[in-house]
Amino acid sequence: MTVATKGPAYDVADLELADLGARRTEWAGREMPVLRQIRERVAKERPYEGIRIAACLHVTTETANLVQAFRDGGASVALCASNPLSTQDDAAAALVARDGISVFARKGEDRDTYFRRHRIPEEVVREDAARAGFRFLGRRPGFTRPRDAREFYFLVFERPVTP
Repeated sequence: MTVATKGPAYDVADLELADLGARRTEWAGREMPVLRQIRERVAKERPYEGIRIAACLHVTTETANLVQAFRDGGASVALCASNPLSTQDDAAAALVARDGISVFARKGEDRDTYFRRHRIPEEVVREDAARAGFRFLGRRPGFTRPRDAREFYFLVFERPVTP
């Protein structure tokens, strides 16, 4: 595991992929005009100032644009892979090296490595986070279950407590 002493904590395959990841992320951003407009607006308004966001999502160039929008809006962001099979190592590297965002994602990890790397005890989590989320949210009034666990991911927002 590689962790920076100055800058964000991270565990990605290869920071040398950051230039390629930055180019691909910029291209993806040009193909998502609505997210680009939202990013520009939140960068001006800073509505997420002082909020920490932990995201467990597919780590792709599209997700990189979403995470950059949160960061530009004032949030402190950390991202981990929800599925190591879909992780784009270059996008993960760019978020760390270019954007200073903590990322924990490597393409192709097997299940045991994924749980060990993210320090998830096997006794605590025996199924993916989406299914565990269904159990929690499924008891909430008005919650509509997505057709499939792959359609559901977690974003956790934490606003600092003020005395």
